[in-house]
Amino acid sequence: MKIKSQISIIVFILLLTFAFDISAQCPMCKASLESAKENGSNVGNTLNGGILYLLALPYSIATVFGIILYRNNKLKKMNRSIGNEQ
Repeated sequence: MKIKSQISIIVFILLLTFAFDISAQCPMCKASLESAKENGSNVGNTLNGGILYLLALPYSIATVFGIILYRNNKLKKMNRSIGNEQ
């Protein structure tokens, strides 16, 4: 079980590392950005960054809560096993 979780963490980190050019746009946003690009605007790069930021934030929060819950459960199990030994 421990090896599977380590492999999944490594794969997740690799996916984050190699996700250089991601276009996270809805079709409407893409159409407006293409028309803005024809006029010489450079808004597309900042909009993509904002969309990716909004995408990553909930997953980051969920990960932090998951880690906290995991550590709390681990401490409870450890305290139970210490109490049973005495």
